[in-house]
Amino acid sequence: MTATHTGPAGRMQIARGLISLRERCGLTQLQVAERAGVSKATVSRYETWQDRARIRWATVKAIADACDASVSERDALVRVAKSQADGWWVGNSAVPEWIDPLVSFEHEAEYEHLYANTAIPGLLQTRDYALSVHQAREVRSPNGAIERMVDARIQRQSILKRKPPLHLWVVLDEAVLRRTVGNAAVMTQQLEHLHELAQSPTIDIQILPFSAGAHAAGAGHFVILGRNDERNPLNSMAVVYIEMRRRGLYLDDAEDVGDYKLTFDYLRSQAVDTSASLKMLATARQELSP
Repeated sequence: MTATHTGPAGRMQIARGLISLRERCGLTQLQVAERAGVSKATVSRYETWQDRARIRWATVKAIADACDASVSERDALVRVAKSQADGWWVGNSAVPEWIDPLVSFEHEAEYEHLYANTAIPGLLQTRDYALSVHQAREVRSPNGAIERMVDARIQRQSILKRKPPLHLWVVLDEAVLRRTVGNAAVMTQQLEHLHELAQSPTIDIQILPFSAGAHAAGAGHFVILGRNDERNPLNSMAVVYIEMRRRGLYLDDAEDVGDYKLTFDYLRSQAVDTSASLKMLATARQELSP
């Protein structure tokens, strides 16, 4: 029975998936353990992403089967368990949305550092802006599906109001402010919303102006999620999420995470400070609707 060293991103997917399956069928951890032929401690450990012990894919399979998982659900979790620890693909070609760990990581994280160069990040979007983004990306999806995507995005924003709050630090390429999404009215409302959020004590927004020229990110939207716990290192985490059209890649290797943290530091140094960024937001809004 092969065991793999699974990083926190993969463990989060497995834990979230197994908990979801168990709760759906209304079983306790002890009942699942008896069905799967493992100990209750094993079931508990596989439902806890902080545990760093190696994962056995056959055990994941047995627990999923004990929870009456469908073949596709079971195979999705086994595929994650068999993967290597240097990166975790999430999307249509890898694992289904129900075990995408982004929301779970945001709930665990103390901070989120984010660079965006094509659109306002989801956590900062107004509903109309989010709707316009999804309508542009999901041209073949029915309206009902798009509405559900927008609902999920708006619901995800509740993380900004939790206690203790998530500290969000965002670097936005100036192109994000200049690209009209939806129409002038939608964009005006979005820029006003950004200006308001940027004055929150737990949200820092910096603009990377065109005048900065070439920059450290090169290209691409990325997110760094983390939490530091010196008293209990097992509760610490650091994960990078790289967003693509249909898939996302989670990186939890220390070298990869360190590289993206350094990149974000360079971006912050190349961007204008938060006060100047507020002025740029106000100017962009005025230019849209004098």
